[in-house]
Amino acid sequence: MVLDSANQFRPAAPPVFNVKDKNSEYYKNVMLVKEAVENLTDEQKHIANFWDDNPFKVNVSGHIMFSSKKFSPPGHWMSIVGIANKTAKGDFNTATYAFAKTAIALFDAFIHCWDAKYAYNTVRPETVINKYFDINWRPLLQTPAFPEYTCGHSTISSAAAEALSSVYGDHLSYTDSTELEFGIPNRTFKSFRDAAEENNLARFYGGIHFHNSCLVSTEKGKLVGELVVARLKMKK
Repeated sequence: MVLDSANQFRPAAPPVFNVKDKNSEYYKNVMLVKEAVENLTDEQKHIANFWDDNPFKVNVSGHIMFSSKKFSPPGHWMSIVGIANKTAKGDFNTATYAFAKTAIALFDAFIHCWDAKYAYNTVRPETVINKYFDINWRPLLQTPAFPEYTCGHSTISSAAAEALSSVYGDHLSYTDSTELEFGIPNRTFKSFRDAAEENNLARFYGGIHFHNSCLVSTEKGKLVGELVVARLKMKK
């Protein structure tokens, strides 16, 4: 909708696959996520689960298989728009503008991210760790069935944060109650960018992304969000 092309902000290639050299960047990234998941605090687990946003989690128990449905990542951010407008006491026009601008930022951020995912087609931490280090290792969150690099949730979160900051300001403090209906306690943020940065950590704590991927995704998602902000203005 706003991007000139899907690869407008395509990131550089991720670290080269190398699980034999302990000094390689790739090996260090693998160990970083492995050790993080094995030593999570209760707070880190809360952060990961709060931002999980798995719209179709598959649960397997013996011969029983069933799915649990929650908000998707963009659904979570659209919920935040409503919370933000209520917190800021915004009027109908402001709410409409915020929903539209955030939705466009999310849309283009996903296009950007999926271009990168299938340009590089990288393996997830769970697959690497199970094959080369520990067959029984499991991430906290369920690994999605598409390439690892870059991180979709980190990308769209930073894009949405820019869109929302342009409407409600850089320092709107709010309490996100989106996940409460799924039994996950609320979290409070000092700003939209604060929330996006926490999401960055959430995918790493969850064990489904390398930390490097989250950092790159946040940077590129911000660029998408800034482009949306620059090009979309509300007429007075």
